[in-house]
Amino acid sequence: MSADTAAAPRIALIHAVYVAMAPVEAAFQADWPQARRVNLVDDALPADLERDGELTPAMHARIRRLAAHAIDGGADAVLFTCSAFGEAIAAAAAVLPVPVLKPNEAMFEAALGAGRRIGMLATFAAAVPQMEEEFRAMARERGVDATLEVLCLPEALAAAKAGDMATHDRLHVEAAPRLAHCDAVMLAHFSNSRAQAAVQAVLPCPVLSAPAAAIEALKVRLGLSG
Repeated sequence: MSADTAAAPRIALIHAVYVAMAPVEAAFQADWPQARRVNLVDDALPADLERDGELTPAMHARIRRLAAHAIDGGADAVLFTCSAFGEAIAAAAAVLPVPVLKPNEAMFEAALGAGRRIGMLATFAAAVPQMEEEFRAMARERGVDATLEVLCLPEALAAAKAGDMATHDRLHVEAAPRLAHCDAVMLAHFSNSRAQAAVQAVLPCPVLSAPAAAIEALKVRLGLSG
């Protein structure tokens, strides 16, 4: 990596929903404004996943092509911001020449460090089964006997897509006390991380969101942390 690239690496952000873009941009502005961000959007991904009901070989190839396109354009690292495609992202990462990150790895690590009873607020139901499996696989790898309790709020995602962010946040705040017994609560998606402060205000445990943790993980992978 050249000195110029090390000072301002080019990070490709690949989105499946437009509402994920503002939260990750805000996180970069706060935590790593020097990084040069490039945004790619394939907003048909969620509907196609819901139609197929699983991550098909065609979807794996599509995720890999998106990342390869970003790398061909000069990206030093790739961060996917949609939590529904973890298995396909991991497969792409195994064959591509720069770091390719799943959105929630670093947040899961933080949650497992916070306790054993973990809650999660999600808004995209199709993403939940894979996220649950990824979380449990990580817990098994670390020998941690953790439980994960998920509340899914699809109406909050619908509100966000309609531009009604106040309703999006209110629905999270109303649901959050049902997870007050947890040691930590995760906000499942980049798109609902905007509700972090509001949810934290009604819960006694830490509320974790993916963007800030993912940015720190990118720095580590690029040898720029610390």
